[in-house]
Amino acid sequence: MNYKVILQNKYDLTPLVESISLRDSLDQIAYQATITLVVNDSLPAVDPGQEIRVSGIPFGGSGMVTLLHPGVVWECESSGSPKRLTLTVYDKTIYLDRSEDEYLFPKGQTANERMRKYAQHWHIPLDKNMPDTKTKLGRAMYRTQTIYSMMTNDLRETAKLGGDLFHPRMVSGGLTLYKLGSNSKVYVLENLTEASQSRTLEGAVTEVKVLGTSDSAGEETPSKVLAIAKGQTDKLGTLLKIVQDDSVKTEAAAKKLAASKLAGVQRLLTVTGLDVNTIRAGDVVMLSGQRLIVTSVSRELKSAGTMTLELAPMDDVRRRFYLE
Repeated sequence: MNYKVILQNKYDLTPLVESISLRDSLDQIAYQATITLVVNDSLPAVDPGQEIRVSGIPFGGSGMVTLLHPGVVWECESSGSPKRLTLTVYDKTIYLDRSEDEYLFPKGQTANERMRKYAQHWHIPLDKNMPDTKTKLGRAMYRTQTIYSMMTNDLRETAKLGGDLFHPRMVSGGLTLYKLGSNSKVYVLENLTEASQSRTLEGAVTEVKVLGTSDSAGEETPSKVLAIAKGQTDKLGTLLKIVQDDSVKTEAAAKKLAASKLAGVQRLLTVTGLDVNTIRAGDVVMLSGQRLIVTSVSRELKSAGTMTLELAPMDDVRRRFYLE
């Protein structure tokens, strides 16, 4: 088998593996695995909370690399005859998605500086090569919410202020912020077994109005209009979005924000083909000469595995995941 599953850093479960599937997406933080094992006398006790890792030989390469590590067994389910044990596994960023807290951050910090604070408090190791997001953020008072939602807010504010797009990702060296589309190896998708494309006006925005906060406390006065941007109203009709953002103080900033919210026909491409097991959500791939961002990937790990990718242009990704 081209893959290995190791429990507690000492039990090799690989001979008992019947199937492994992995899922990664821009709308989740933790890489997820579903592992089905054949139960026999050689299977050690497996319980939620135990450490586990999935490794594999990379597409076109040699030698094992870690695909999901550090991982944690989250759920165990027994069924069938002969008996099977199905494990739901996440990388350890799942603790940031399932934990709540409150934080007060001063003005002037970056998303990566805040990330260090979250990781420190939850004892999650950081990758030594974590990038500097550079964009200085405003003051934030986060009341009770998940740590992942706080991280998402930090990264969305970074994007809204003109910074690059980043997504949290657990790698073998620890937790990092991955800059979307920064993968050094860009795969060209060929010999696909299935491809589909949907186009819709759902989510389209052809006119944007940015409103300021009212200065007249207690008075019923209309909000001040800071900027209006129009897109394809003649072609697609008027689909108006109202935006009110306390961080927008100037007309120039309001115009920039309004323009960033315009969106035409929404496209989603879904392709299925031979698995390239190192492709992750946020990577860029080439399809028919076009650079597209992987918004989600589901894969079956086999000797000749398959993967299903959802793809979108970078501008659509920015609007869908960072500017909403």
